[in-house]
Amino acid sequence: MNSIASTFPDASAVIAHYHNLNLVGGERVPVGVGLDVLNPATGAVLGQAAASKATEVDAAVQSAKAAGGAWAAMPARERGKRVASAGRALAEHAELVAQVLARETGKAIRTECRGEVAVSADIMEFYGGLGSELKGETIPFNPRMLTMTVREPLGVVAAIVPWNVPLVLMMLKIAPALVAGNTVVVKASEEAPFATYLAAEIVMEHLPAGVLNVINGTGPDCGAALTAHPDVAKITFTGSEAVGETVYKAAAERIVPASLELGGKSPMIICADADLTKSVAGAISGMRFTRQGQSCTASSRIYVHESLYDGFLTALTAKLDALVIGDPLDEATDIGTIINAKQAKVVAEYVALAEAAPGAKVVRCGKMPEGAGLSPDLFARPTLLLGLSEDHPCVQNEIFGPVAVIQTWSDYEDVIARANDSRYGLAATVWTQSLSVALDATARLNAGYVQVNQNLTIQPNVSYGGFGRSGLGKEASLEAMLAHFTRSKTIVMSFD
Repeated sequence: MNSIASTFPDASAVIAHYHNLNLVGGERVPVGVGLDVLNPATGAVLGQAAASKATEVDAAVQSAKAAGGAWAAMPARERGKRVASAGRALAEHAELVAQVLARETGKAIRTECRGEVAVSADIMEFYGGLGSELKGETIPFNPRMLTMTVREPLGVVAAIVPWNVPLVLMMLKIAPALVAGNTVVVKASEEAPFATYLAAEIVMEHLPAGVLNVINGTGPDCGAALTAHPDVAKITFTGSEAVGETVYKAAAERIVPASLELGGKSPMIICADADLTKSVAGAISGMRFTRQGQSCTASSRIYVHESLYDGFLTALTAKLDALVIGDPLDEATDIGTIINAKQAKVVAEYVALAEAAPGAKVVRCGKMPEGAGLSPDLFARPTLLLGLSEDHPCVQNEIFGPVAVIQTWSDYEDVIARANDSRYGLAATVWTQSLSVALDATARLNAGYVQVNQNLTIQPNVSYGGFGRSGLGKEASLEAMLAHFTRSKTIVMSFD
């Protein structure tokens, strides 16, 4: 079978193809009005994406609802085979999808976009193999009765994805939902919808019509209508803390389950015995500098033992200075752009707050790009903030840009307390050669995803999710599929 992706000569053709379209019921459905989508690196309009409102939302939900019965009745292993096949198809067209993603997000194609597509395909294959794990259990209630539980799909799932890693986060939602027997309506990010549409349409070729639907629009017009829709049985959302509150309220009003992956302000604790070279590399990867720091797991609070501080700062600055900021499509580029002017302004305002703080120091690394056709507005240099107090907004709030706070520590109990002094609890890392310190710190750090001597991103089969204001629920594992996309029914039989 020739994939839809095979018909496109290049990324520009993909973007033009999805001009003001939704994908509903296996069809490309025109929407009368659209939203401009910009190329962050140039400031030019890439194209227009659909500006869906309540009518378009309802059409997508009704499509998913109509397809639900037959899809849920299909054997789970067969559903899994189809999802896995979709993952392999996505991998076959990875370069085209990555080219689209780089244009709309401003992320560097070499360091970010190709990897994101590869992980997205892997997530689909991983969940595709879990169809046979949708098991219930038998219960020894009474030997003269058959008592058991079974797992059932919930129905129509609303999956709302953000712009920073839209493909990975979409697959973390749709793959387990589909394998579990649900149908899905995805709301794409209006900032970066086109790669989402392309990846979804590749997946749709392996599914019955209506099982997966994709719509686009603003949060107030499209997202609110989707979360409030009476036929949506589950909401899964990744995005900001503020919007997460709104989504959770909408779910509570209808008493439907919601899983939320929200913000973070993740600490990185570097102990006196840490490997300096590895910890510097871990700070660069953990801060997601090549993603412009636009990551909820970014290690944006780095606590360095005082004995290593000078050497760490010198080495980190040198490594960051060597990173190339530039055109996201250039193979030499390490760091692309901030997503939009609004976010760039937020980042700049936080840095200005740090510059105004008594005793603080701001260290900007790297060089701004000078390439022809590039707009300087959304490029940002990796920035280190030194000498801030723990209660400073740059220490407490998620900046979502290439900005890290570097602090020193000398007392272990104090640094654990400082690391936990946050309303967030998504991720944390500890860098030490001591097993006892590693075991103690991982037990005491208030975060849902804690690593030692590494700073991995989301991986299939590794449970991922946070505590506190970082959200509700886990993703990326079998347990997440069972907990968030099935319901347990108890059955008791007696024939006496």
